[in-house]
Amino acid sequence: MRLVIARCSVDYAGRLSAHLPLATRLLMVKGDGSLLVHSDGGSYKPLNWMSPPCTLQAAEPDDDQRAAGVTEVWKVTHAKTADQLVVSIHEVLHDSAHELGVDPGLVKDGVESHLQKLLAEQIDLLGEGYRLVRREYMTAIGPVDILATDASGRSVAVELKRRGDIDGVEQLTRYLELMNRDPLLAPVTGVFAAQEIKPQARTLAEDRGIRCVVLDYDAMKGVESGHARLF
Repeated sequence: MRLVIARCSVDYAGRLSAHLPLATRLLMVKGDGSLLVHSDGGSYKPLNWMSPPCTLQAAEPDDDQRAAGVTEVWKVTHAKTADQLVVSIHEVLHDSAHELGVDPGLVKDGVESHLQKLLAEQIDLLGEGYRLVRREYMTAIGPVDILATDASGRSVAVELKRRGDIDGVEQLTRYLELMNRDPLLAPVTGVFAAQEIKPQARTLAEDRGIRCVVLDYDAMKGVESGHARLF
């Protein structure tokens, strides 16, 4: 990645036209070929950019540009649309290149797989006498996050979401309809568990006889104080 801090103006020509007047900005040339123009504000969002596939060509300014103080011109052209981003550089304050290597990607805390693992280890959060049968119980239409039994030994299908909405309730409903056809499992009740459950999803779940459980992920990670709220 190349990082250039420069006094520059920027012009975008293509399906849309845009102009950034002369100012000091960060020019970020990434390894994938993209160019992003950043200011010192606006958080993560660039002022303008060109996404790959594109090519960058640095050229000498013409006489008029040189007279206006331009020392170098970057022309970034998109390979498919021919849109062009032109950066007119007046002064370079910093220019460095850094090899970042292959990024492993964002690892999110609290994703559904983590919730599933924690709830499997703390299955009693669903109620006294609950026992884990298995995680990822496979059905003909996909895996149920957790299959458990309640205090009376009846099967319970648990669907886990970070944020529970109507789609999650519909998904659990389909699992329950299929699992209740299996005489070895039936009767199967459902639990819809999430860190946050939307009111419409809770209403639909309760109408279908599905119990809702709001999980406190932070407390679950602490283990010793883990608990859940039942609705």
